[in-house]
Amino acid sequence: MLLEVIATCADDIVKANSGGADRIELVTGLQEGGMSPSLGLLEAAVNLSAVPVHVMIRPHSRSFHYDPDDVRIMVKDIGAVRRAGAAGIVLGALQENGRVDKDTLKLLLEAAEDLSVTFHRAFDETRDLDEALDDLLAFPVDRILTSGGKPSVLQAMDTIGRLVKRTQGTRLRILAGSGLTIESLPEFIMKTEVKEFHFGRGVRAGMLSTGQIDPELVRRIKQSIS
Repeated sequence: MLLEVIATCADDIVKANSGGADRIELVTGLQEGGMSPSLGLLEAAVNLSAVPVHVMIRPHSRSFHYDPDDVRIMVKDIGAVRRAGAAGIVLGALQENGRVDKDTLKLLLEAAEDLSVTFHRAFDETRDLDEALDDLLAFPVDRILTSGGKPSVLQAMDTIGRLVKRTQGTRLRILAGSGLTIESLPEFIMKTEVKEFHFGRGVRAGMLSTGQIDPELVRRIKQSIS
């Protein structure tokens, strides 16, 4: 069982580590769904964190459809992530018809080299989750961050459970995120068999994207899944 916590600043990184998070997802613009962090924040995160840091690669929040200029920027950002010593990247790209953009994904994965790769919640905006999963199984992607196509994973437990079963025996893992709380975890784990959990607002003061991370809450969640 693994707990990933979103961090948007140095204070988040310190508090998430203090609470026992297993992995950091580093983003900026959390209220816009997460975008690529600055180079300064990236380097600080790698230096401050005792656990792996996975970095959002998203140049804007307009959509998950990227033009050639966007892709060139993303490739450069991935290079900066590798040079900084982070462990992985978090990305996603879609065609305008709602399918995974395989051509863009291929270019980004070539730039990633040996970095761990998470396909983010662009997955939830694909036209068909099973079709998207089939597409991603053909690529060296390590995990899919998903809420099962719903605003909250708690509304999609059957779907999440099906995705977990479909990825058994493959390199892909399902990272469940959005809407989880410490109270909902026992039933969610029982019904889905998910092994990786993603928390953002759920570990912050007031359950707000602008709230500070509460290390004690991170600790309690970690204990509940251990």
